[in-house]
Amino acid sequence: PAYFNDAERQATKEAGEIAGLNVLRIINEPTAAALAYGLDRGKEDELILVFDLGGGTFDVSLLEVGKDDDFSTIQVRSTAGDNRLGGDDWDQRVVDYLI
Repeated sequence: PAYFNDAERQATKEAGEIAGLNVLRIINEPTAAALAYGLDRGKEDELILVFDLGGGTFDVSLLEVGKDDDFSTIQVRSTAGDNRLGGDDWDQRVVDYLI
């Protein structure tokens, strides 16, 4: 999720270990999105705005990607969202619009 408290983070890590995974780190959705799109491989420091329209929520996060030689850091500076925007109704409207 975009929002993880320490208890949720620890429970997720333990669930992965129970499933036989070697869990190195738990990251939130905005950071995962930045990594998935390779935004950590840019050439300079930058601020990135990530829009996450999930199954039942709409979240917006501001990420700061820092570069230092071959090492990158991604910090979530701010995250906010609407837990009533998204879900099946939204998905169906997008499908209806596109098809």
